[in-house]
Amino acid sequence: MKLIEALEILRRAPSEEAGRFVVSLACSFTPLYLETMLAAQLQLRYPDRPAKVRTGLYGDLLGNLARVPESKSNAVVAVIEWQDFDPRLGIRSLGGWGPELLPEILEAARSRASLIAKAVERASHEVRIGACFPTLPLPPVSYASGWQSSAFEADLRACVSETAAELARLPNVRLINTGRLDVLSPLGGRFDAKSEVLTGFPYHMSHVAVLAEMLASSIQDSTPKKGLITDLDDTVWKGIVGEVGPDGICWDLDHHAQMHGVYQQLVHALSRAGTLVAVASKNDPRVVDEVFKNRSTILPAEAIFPMEVGWGPKSESVSRILKAWNVGADAVVFVDDSPMELAEVKAAHPEIECIRFPQDDPAAIYKLLECLRDLFGKSELREEDKIRLESLRRASSMPQSGEDAGVGADSFLEQAQAELTISFNTGSVDPRALELTNKTNQFNLNGKRHTEASLKEYARDPGAFLMVVSYQDKYGPLGKIAVLAGRHAGKKIRIELWVMSCRAFSRRIEHRCLEELIGRFDSREIELDFVATPRNEPLQMFLSDILGGKPETPCLVRTDDFLKKKPKTYHRVLEAVHG
Repeated sequence: MKLIEALEILRRAPSEEAGRFVVSLACSFTPLYLETMLAAQLQLRYPDRPAKVRTGLYGDLLGNLARVPESKSNAVVAVIEWQDFDPRLGIRSLGGWGPELLPEILEAARSRASLIAKAVERASHEVRIGACFPTLPLPPVSYASGWQSSAFEADLRACVSETAAELARLPNVRLINTGRLDVLSPLGGRFDAKSEVLTGFPYHMSHVAVLAEMLASSIQDSTPKKGLITDLDDTVWKGIVGEVGPDGICWDLDHHAQMHGVYQQLVHALSRAGTLVAVASKNDPRVVDEVFKNRSTILPAEAIFPMEVGWGPKSESVSRILKAWNVGADAVVFVDDSPMELAEVKAAHPEIECIRFPQDDPAAIYKLLECLRDLFGKSELREEDKIRLESLRRASSMPQSGEDAGVGADSFLEQAQAELTISFNTGSVDPRALELTNKTNQFNLNGKRHTEASLKEYARDPGAFLMVVSYQDKYGPLGKIAVLAGRHAGKKIRIELWVMSCRAFSRRIEHRCLEELIGRFDSREIELDFVATPRNEPLQMFLSDILGGKPETPCLVRTDDFLKKKPKTYHRVLEAVHG
């Protein structure tokens, strides 16, 4: 992005009447063009809200971080350069670079690193923080030649790396990947000595553009893709198994097929991190089954569900996979080596992201691996990620209703030994609650999304509630599957947020959630901030069922009527204990 483009984006920003998205930029240099470029990148990500970047005092990184609570910002971006560890590591301070001063500089840097880490950690208790550590070349401080790393420089870099690792472990801090930054903005083209001396702004514009984009991404509530559907022949392995047989396919160095093995390795890693993985392959099911039974594939059959192997159109296989997963096509990636197969699937499922596997081109395959990691990447792993695949397998093998099992629905649900664990406001926001809010589309009250800051407002408001629901039964746990938020006054409840994972459907959990709210607040009426969306048909069906007609906006439910009409629920309910 060029500066003139950034200015044009900001010129077209919505009016101030809309709720602003405010980000505090914490740095010690003059923000100058970085402020403008960051605001433009934020505006692209939040087009319905005017983006505002607030800057602090020049030269006061720690103070700017300390003032985060009073800034009322939605997020914070911290840009930490060498001079923040000791002014003598910049060129605007003439404190001396003599060999005798290096131990003193190193000790000061270590002390400062500790203060920076504590300041970032404190600020992260309030809002999400995107941060980057030194992006500029280290000045020629050491006595050694430029081609040699002295002990001083190695110790200094180790100090910075240890601090970065400490902050990267914090749940609300996201660090810029310096490796990716090095690729997009080569180190030799970043530092503008003239601008630094004259204005206190140290960057060339090309570096500003890349840095602003990565910083904006670091604080964005991005939603990773949920599922990967992959072909087998000339994708997972090299060769067409139906022609060469199970022993004729390969994925190793000896057969010049190593990148197929690396692809398997990444897909398996994605599966272990909670990504759903399925196969859509035109093949003989018996031959494919023999491969996974008798060959030591890096991607095991246990990581794949479902395995759609046959001779029909792949678009039909994809349709069955989407139904088994109960996810939308827009949350799925399809990988195949055949452009024709990709086009056929894309025609049937326009929202799916179709990517060609570039066999016989190791460099292109490596770029594909990086692309997949970006599409499915997560800032942290949660318990729900670990149990997602197993819960789907269980759901496919157990009856969806009591009628399928030869018993009534009530009998089936009664013997399921279902247990709900409910957590109410604790002053903080469960990361899983934010994830559900911004990923769930089908059972979603109105399609509205939230930031961490807006959910924290609920958690801290004494007149509001934020309720997170976990579920398990004798078939296994589903983890945290529902979030409700709203306000209560007198005998009335207003529900403004309600989402529930599709994995929790058909268990009457939604009925029990309303029961619990009615009992907790002794309400006589519930007002739901309902808005029909193209995706929330399951929520609409639930409301139609309890109302006896089409829901309106807003939707009013009298508790006496609901309690008379609702089906019987069998869940044991516990309230979470917070330490």
